[in-house]
Amino acid sequence: MAVDIIPVETLTEEQATAELQRLAAEIAHHDALYHGKDKPEISDAEYDALKRRNDAIEAQFPQLVRTDSPSQRVGAAPAGIFAQVTHARPMLSLDNTFSDEDVQDFVASVYRFLGQMPDNSIAFTAEPKIDGLSMSLRYENRRLVTAATRGDGTTGENVTANILTIKDIPTELPGDAPDVVEVRGEVYMAKSDFMALNAQMEAEGKQTYVNPRNTASGSLRQLDAKVTASRNLRFFAYAWGEMSQMPAETQWGMVKVFEAWGFPVNPLTRRLTSIESILDHYREIGLQRPDLDYDIDGVVYKVDRLDLQARLGFRSRSPRWATAHKFPAEQAFTTVETIDIQVGRTGALTPVARLTPITVGGVVVTNATLHNEDYIKGIGNSGDRIRPEAHDIRIGDTVIVQRAGDVIPQVLDVVLEKRPPTAAPYVFPKTCPVCGSHAVREKNEKTGKLDSVTRCTGGFVCRAQAVEHIKHFVSRNAFDIEGLGTKQVDFFFESDDPALMIRTAPDIFTLKARQDRSLTKLENIEGFGRVSVRKLFDAIDARREIALNRFIFALGIRHVGETTAKLLARSYGSYAVFSEAMQTAAPKFGEAWNELNSIEGIGEVVAASIVEFFKEPRNLEVVQRLLDEVKPLDAEAPVASDSPVAGKTVVFTGSLERFTRDEAKARAEGLGAKVAGSVSKKTDYVVAGPGAGSKLDKARELGVNVMTEDEWLTLIGG
Repeated sequence: MAVDIIPVETLTEEQATAELQRLAAEIAHHDALYHGKDKPEISDAEYDALKRRNDAIEAQFPQLVRTDSPSQRVGAAPAGIFAQVTHARPMLSLDNTFSDEDVQDFVASVYRFLGQMPDNSIAFTAEPKIDGLSMSLRYENRRLVTAATRGDGTTGENVTANILTIKDIPTELPGDAPDVVEVRGEVYMAKSDFMALNAQMEAEGKQTYVNPRNTASGSLRQLDAKVTASRNLRFFAYAWGEMSQMPAETQWGMVKVFEAWGFPVNPLTRRLTSIESILDHYREIGLQRPDLDYDIDGVVYKVDRLDLQARLGFRSRSPRWATAHKFPAEQAFTTVETIDIQVGRTGALTPVARLTPITVGGVVVTNATLHNEDYIKGIGNSGDRIRPEAHDIRIGDTVIVQRAGDVIPQVLDVVLEKRPPTAAPYVFPKTCPVCGSHAVREKNEKTGKLDSVTRCTGGFVCRAQAVEHIKHFVSRNAFDIEGLGTKQVDFFFESDDPALMIRTAPDIFTLKARQDRSLTKLENIEGFGRVSVRKLFDAIDARREIALNRFIFALGIRHVGETTAKLLARSYGSYAVFSEAMQTAAPKFGEAWNELNSIEGIGEVVAASIVEFFKEPRNLEVVQRLLDEVKPLDAEAPVASDSPVAGKTVVFTGSLERFTRDEAKARAEGLGAKVAGSVSKKTDYVVAGPGAGSKLDKARELGVNVMTEDEWLTLIGG
């Protein structure tokens, strides 16, 4: 598998969109192999790097989060071999950290969310992350009734018969255990048992197994429980699902309860309070890792107090109160054979290093995107050097390629000792390699500094930008037109035949009419055919009505990804209202601008980009031709709910005392409310704490309902 390498911090929006699409498909593929078939193609470290990169891109471009994003799901759907079990409480995955700084950020985020000073008053448990198969064991009236795999986090597979063969797992609980108990943990195979099994398989002339984790997973998912029994699987308990009564008030206490009930718990688990002790324990476990009789790939940290876990709550697929600190990945050396320039949808010129193929952690790397002109020189976004001054990247250089953290992979540094004497500094082009237009670095109005990205000024004159815009328009989360893939778009764009050419998005919807009037028939062209052409036209016609958020996303407005498009659709309701507001808005002035900026998640940069798009006559002309062919549907109203604030817009201001700002926002959104950053005529409630200033004044001026924190809590039910 060859991949382009683009550090997240230097991605352009179009690069991020394409990368998230690739990652969603690739991770889904590996999820299906890993969770559904027990036949992974890549290592855990490689898989973690894929997910880490996806999360990092989403953090930098929250407006681009996809509906099929790996961050919105856990595992893979059950394979259908066993009966399905719906988990009473979802089995969520954990976020990953890869450095000491990441762990410090995690701990700081816990204190910040809870509104506390980082004074080591919050305890955390630290336990080895077992490389096995997640399992949920359900006991009713103290007897084991069901054992289920994680599956997709909501639905798993019933493997009760096989679990009954594992000696580590009790079939009955003591008399003081609650009536309903779900104990969760990891089924694994010890290294010694794995080696013994492989020795036996080799002696019998049979194929040996790859690693303990896959063998344990495959053994547990045997239709014949006798096979499972022969594999000597083991279990560590560390978590729980549904409990009719909680027997302890802390994570540490629950682990001790599991141990008292007869479950194996990991002896390396510790209860710690300081960053220093947490990181020391991580390093200690790392040193012990080679000598352990089971595979681990990191250390899991959890907030100890269960009441604090409840306050911290969950993101879409992971708890805020826990994270997995993974062990580091690999590095390798290779050579930069040449440097090419790619041009994206918004005109960004991205330098790409073509590398001598090298395997890093099981993945063959042939390309590394070098981000921008400064990165090649060794300069970061802040203007500081990210490599020593002489360590610019040149054709012919031997470079260190690393696969770890949020980049898969990245060019880490240059080996100067191996630099050829003929290697010259790379000269970044001043013109677009596609259309020849000037390439410039725009100045950031806020900082006065040049942007890191060099852009072609050709606009739609530039073939690269125009064709990439069409590819974006027909992509999965935009108009999603089946039959218009990369090759087809390139074909239609390059055609000079009026009956075939597609140069702008509206041309897609006039293609059939032009075909009907022409002697040139698409079905007679190599690569097409009568059936495929009919399916293409049907797919185009099926998109003549489109969801408003998809329509907005498809326009390709800079900085407007899927999430931002959904926010805009939800806020304005119809395209007519949205378009009128954007055309009347003036940057940093007027009611329309203020209303746009009040939408939580849309800042000035995004707002300015949207307004500028609608100020450009050429854009409006293309959009109007598009509206002659398609109809954006009005956004659906918020789903009715028992919550008194569902569909309402709320603004929090001042120094909140009963909860932190993050807590307040999470709770409000969980009840179906929209949280805005500023007050407008559409604001329903302003919750004001001490020190509330201009927002409170604005609310009173507009007659918005103002309430205290206590009144807000009374409204939402405490």
